[in-house]
Amino acid sequence: MTATTTGATTGPDPAVLVLEDGRTWRGQAYGAVGSTVGEAVFSTGMTGYQETLTDPSYHRQVVVMTAPHIGNTGVNDEDGESRRIWVAGYVVRDPARRASSWRSRRELVDELAAQGVVGISGVDTRAITRHLRERGAMRVGVFSGAAALRSDDVLLAEVRGAPQMAGADLAGEVSTDAAYVVPAIGEKRFTVAAVDLGIKSMTPHRMAQRGMEVHVLPATATLADILATGADGVFFSNGPGDPGAATHPVELLREVLDRRIPFFGICFGNQILGRALGFGTYKLGYGHRGINQPVMDRTTGKVEVTAHNHGFAVDAPVDGPADTPYGRAEVSHVCLNDGVVEGLRCLDVPAFSVQYHPEAAAGPHDAAYLFDRFADLMADQTGKKA
Repeated sequence: MTATTTGATTGPDPAVLVLEDGRTWRGQAYGAVGSTVGEAVFSTGMTGYQETLTDPSYHRQVVVMTAPHIGNTGVNDEDGESRRIWVAGYVVRDPARRASSWRSRRELVDELAAQGVVGISGVDTRAITRHLRERGAMRVGVFSGAAALRSDDVLLAEVRGAPQMAGADLAGEVSTDAAYVVPAIGEKRFTVAAVDLGIKSMTPHRMAQRGMEVHVLPATATLADILATGADGVFFSNGPGDPGAATHPVELLREVLDRRIPFFGICFGNQILGRALGFGTYKLGYGHRGINQPVMDRTTGKVEVTAHNHGFAVDAPVDGPADTPYGRAEVSHVCLNDGVVEGLRCLDVPAFSVQYHPEAAAGPHDAAYLFDRFADLMADQTGKKA
């Protein structure tokens, strides 16, 4: 939620970052000049900042980059994961003086300014990250130019007046307005109805690479919309907000499960499957964000390094299958850092999900096999060749 913004800068305009507990850091404006508020989160990826900025799951969040040097590869026209930058604000330590990549088309600072994204540079992002790890994700404001010159009490009041992420139903704010089709690459083998809760462009591309024609549907899609595509399988994407506040996607998924249509969900889609099965969800202290999170696939024992962006998790038993309205379900993946549920697998209906992002732009690609697992699930259910 960005307020007044004017122009681009890397200084000398002053900027200040204010957390809701009163901690402040002062630096220089980076991107648009003005003010913004949102939820403060940190991302641990060393690369892929363009994909991070354009991930709709970051809607209404101010992202602190733990990697100190940002902007060195500029911005290109190929790596965006959606039609625009979604972060509410951007926090970096040492911005690149100029881009150095043959693929670069624009400087990052100029792209942030052009899209009205208020940021701050020259701050100790390591200290901010440690603070968020100790105190948890919280509301934050970034103020630059004239906005940064207001009193600390005024700025803190503005931050504390921002809405909380808990209870926020945001998928409808980032979803496509109209359905569109991503054609299969090569021979078409399956038709997939993908419900866009904040989908990243690489996700349907990964499915298309495996012969799936993907019909991307708005978050408001109905079962009739799904059936009209002739779908062999249904996919629910990643997305922002509190899964506990999402009612329509849960009801829609239950209708899909009732019909035993093969289902695959990632990130927000994993949380929606958890709720459809009767499990609860809860907010993590500071979430998992970055492209270096270790996860174990409990069905194979394989450890994967994976891409994450989630602040909520499913509360499901990890010690064995649980009974649900759709038969037995089990936790298929767990995070090796903290034991958080990272995947679900239904044993009596054709459905599974993971909490992370197997499309993995900008990497790693350890989890790409999950799209093949989805193809196998559709093949088993429909009799078509995987």
